[in-house]
Amino acid sequence: MLSKNQIKLINKLKLKKHRVESNLFVAEGIKTIKELLQSDLKLQHVYATEPFNLESTKETLISETDLKRVSFLTTPNQALAVFEIPKSKPIDLSQLCVALDDVRDPGNLGTIIRLCDWFGIHNLICNKGTVDCFNPKVVQATMGSITRVNINYLDLESFLKEIDVPIYGAFMEGENVYTHKNLSETGVLVMGNEANGVSKTIEALITEKIAIPRFGELKETESLNVATATSILLSEFKRRSIEM
Repeated sequence: MLSKNQIKLINKLKLKKHRVESNLFVAEGIKTIKELLQSDLKLQHVYATEPFNLESTKETLISETDLKRVSFLTTPNQALAVFEIPKSKPIDLSQLCVALDDVRDPGNLGTIIRLCDWFGIHNLICNKGTVDCFNPKVVQATMGSITRVNINYLDLESFLKEIDVPIYGAFMEGENVYTHKNLSETGVLVMGNEANGVSKTIEALITEKIAIPRFGELKETESLNVATATSILLSEFKRRSIEM
């Protein structure tokens, strides 16, 4: 059975300020929790309707009714866990990195984290306006990939000014990514906000503007979803790296 203090703590973790204060975040669903348990993340507690067979001090069996009281999902998925937020590692610029300029949608960020994991991008850089990667919806969307990608939140403008690698940016008016001659195995790929794209201050620091061409006959599609665009661009970067 859940105590009032446990319910209060879990519900507070829906908000970023409380996640920061407590250094804790929530993960839901048996598959996601098992992925996180296999990583270096430190577990605080699991609340589940079926046993996980963990230490008794780390696990509490609860009813489906209790799970609904604390779950952030419309349809709770048998288990909820609380983990400590890990410290970010230094950014490795010896390989391609992805940077996000004000990506606000949790689903988009979660998908981009999964894409980084899929394509072997170890470092994801987020400016401070990007949605928190430990938002419950983001954690859910990553399906465990959040444990395999090093995510740093920083002043993106200052960071880009200090580095000496190619800085690629996704723009509608950029050069066709499929015919671009200078896609490097190192550098930073900047993806912009869902509604406004890359901000003007960041655009001024881009050294290579690239675009995904439209092949439809009418060419009336306004733009691609940022996560979809990220997947296409990363696929082309990785294809080139294989051919080099």
